[in-house]
Amino acid sequence: MSTQVIVLNGGSSSGKTGIARCLKAVLPRPWISLGVDDLVDALPPGLLDSGSGIAFGSGGEVEVGAGFREIEAAWMAGIAAMARAGARIIFDDVFLSGATSQARVRSQLAGLEVLWVGVRCAPEIAAGRELARGDRTNGMAESQAISVHEGVVYDLQVDTGITESIDCARAIAAHLH
Repeated sequence: MSTQVIVLNGGSSSGKTGIARCLKAVLPRPWISLGVDDLVDALPPGLLDSGSGIAFGSGGEVEVGAGFREIEAAWMAGIAAMARAGARIIFDDVFLSGATSQARVRSQLAGLEVLWVGVRCAPEIAAGRELARGDRTNGMAESQAISVHEGVVYDLQVDTGITESIDCARAIAAHLH
């Protein structure tokens, strides 16, 4: 069986979206990319900045509630269904709970061929990117740069602080089967 899903896990501003864009350009067959930011952008206003949904603290903290988890589970089931139906998916996520988050995603993707990729960069590099982007809460990138990888098991890790996105994408493509 060939790889059906590429999971890119890394903190905010680590370079996941750039890698996903490059992967779509270098892979010989069509892939679509979906990310946790797509889910957050699609949430109804009642689940933003709420205890039941998702809230972003002034220091970059991210808190998720039961309402968010319920929608996230349905969304992940949809991503898995698309992969089972033949779509090749690049899934860009932030494992806020490290290994616990990976276990949740792994259960949704059970039975699929998945390549697990850690996207790293030094906290100070992520913080600089966050500042340049201007669309993130200050402190989020630095606080997530290491914590999202705690206890997570990868097939491959890349570092966007020392390697360009296109070269990271080529390294990932070389691991596909």
